[in-house]
Amino acid sequence: MEEFLSSCRRAVDNRDPAGPPLHVVLGNEACDLDSMVSALVYAYFLSKTASSEAFRVPLLNIRECELALRSDSVFLLRQVGVPPDLLLFRDQLDLRALQQAGRLHLTLVDHNVLPSSDRDLEGAVVEVIDHHLLEREPSTSCPVTVETVGSCATLVTERIMQNAPEILDQQLAQLLYATILVDCVNMAPTAGKVTPKDSQYAAALEARFPTLPPRGALFQALQSAKFDVSGLNTEQMLLKDMKSVSGRMNLAISVLYVPLEEFLQRAELEVELSHFCHQFGLELLLLMTICFTERKEPIRELAVFSHSATCRDQVSQYLEQSRNPVLNLCPISSPHPHITAYQQGNTLASRKKLLPIVKDFLREDDGDGRLGDAEEEEESQVPPTPMNSLVEGCPLDSGLPNISAQALEEKFSKMADRGVADL
Repeated sequence: MEEFLSSCRRAVDNRDPAGPPLHVVLGNEACDLDSMVSALVYAYFLSKTASSEAFRVPLLNIRECELALRSDSVFLLRQVGVPPDLLLFRDQLDLRALQQAGRLHLTLVDHNVLPSSDRDLEGAVVEVIDHHLLEREPSTSCPVTVETVGSCATLVTERIMQNAPEILDQQLAQLLYATILVDCVNMAPTAGKVTPKDSQYAAALEARFPTLPPRGALFQALQSAKFDVSGLNTEQMLLKDMKSVSGRMNLAISVLYVPLEEFLQRAELEVELSHFCHQFGLELLLLMTICFTERKEPIRELAVFSHSATCRDQVSQYLEQSRNPVLNLCPISSPHPHITAYQQGNTLASRKKLLPIVKDFLREDDGDGRLGDAEEEEESQVPPTPMNSLVEGCPLDSGLPNISAQALEEKFSKMADRGVADL
């Protein structure tokens, strides 16, 4: 893989407009583990099996500086010995210039339609491999493989094993195997994500490469890496799990996987938050922390940051008075004059519950609150943040004794939904 990636970089560095075509394998904009691995491995497969003169290149659909947010991806790359500096990122390759020169072929993995920002590249798409709901119009010029399995990496594994099993080695197998485990929640049937095909190809990889790490240990290592924010700066922590909302004002809700007290003690925090809000056009920032006790019980805290006392007070008061759901906010001390901090008594109220409250606040004042994440608000300045590979609402499963904090949080969220419905 390292030699292949080095050759890809050399091909991209060749600026000759009359050079050979580039066949780019592109994952989705969130660039989670599945998108990254599917792009890397499928491009490698094409380089070994396709006969045209085009040079096959995997492209990560994020800027290079955003890779650090995908801590599980960085962990896996290092575990299998792939240097991250060999990867190619969206800000390192001008796809439109290649298309205008007639040198671009695109294969989409882990998505089947281009976002509106890339719709002008549609004419270059020559193949699609995806596991999401089919949204693409049929075309005789573009083969489409879409099957609702748990992981796109399962479909890539199937393609390789059916056409060129000899190219698989321990490194490729571990990349694919780890991704299938993460997407299928350690193959737990109760999570509702794994399909027979996922199980078939995970087992096939295990049988062919018996020295792969044990399922449970590998899954837990990747889950721990996913929520490790120890190496992130303040901007990266805010972007790692953020949704934006717009109406009368632009604001965002960032989930932080550290205690609020620890976050508030960061040096120059207000300066960094001010810079962040200015950079992304935000007037207010909600910080929602989640951590867990030794008994896996959630602890939630909430903070409201804005240099506008009016904005900060209005949002704070609205959240304090919320009745659907009641957040049970208890004010706590904040060392910063522009940050209002709370202990959140209702630990079942995740961001999924907070977003509708914020949108209602914007509608009451403006009449048009609308969700502003990257897929729904095309002009948002906020880049897409890493998607959660776990199935939404993943239940607590007795078969997963060390279930992750994220899965536990989602279970509490479902419990809250049922509780409201029973009232």
